[in-house]
Amino acid sequence: MAKLKVTLKKSLIGRKKDHIATANALGLKKIGKTVEHNDTPQVRGMINKIDYLLNVEEL
Repeated sequence: MAKLKVTLKKSLIGRKKDHIATANALGLKKIGKTVEHNDTPQVRGMINKIDYLLNVEEL
């Protein structure tokens, strides 16, 4: 299964509560934090919701 490398590039301060919750569910709490996730439809949906805050690379 493909992997995705997701990095938080913008602050969560002042964002909608559901966007903050989505970032936290992905494991992203601080700017510059990077996590790896499997490329599933659920993860893709979470990434699409807050794509303006993230940097995404396919591994």
